Amino acid sequence: MCRNIKPLYNLQPPSSDAEIHDAALQFVRKVSGYRKPSLANEAAFEAAVAEIAAATARLLANLQTPAAPRARPAKATASPGSVGHSADPTA
Repeated sequence: MCRNIKPLYNLQPPSSDAEIHDAALQFVRKVSGYRKPSLANEAAFEAAVAEIAAATARLLANLQTPAAPRARPAKATASPGSVGHSADPTA
């Protein structure tokens, strides 16, 4: 499984089209071995991303569960001065 692909099903708020596209893009990158395809392969690469995104959207729309939607995990954010630097320049 690709490390950067996160579960998209049963979330509140639901997964966006952009999140589905990003997951499809990560999958195609992993399978193809290309971060960015050459011009000769760009059309095939983009078509694969679109097809996988469409299939993923259909899958998410058709899955059923009695479980309540999961809350999205909070994104980690760095507070000012927390990247190994003290906020106090005299410290």
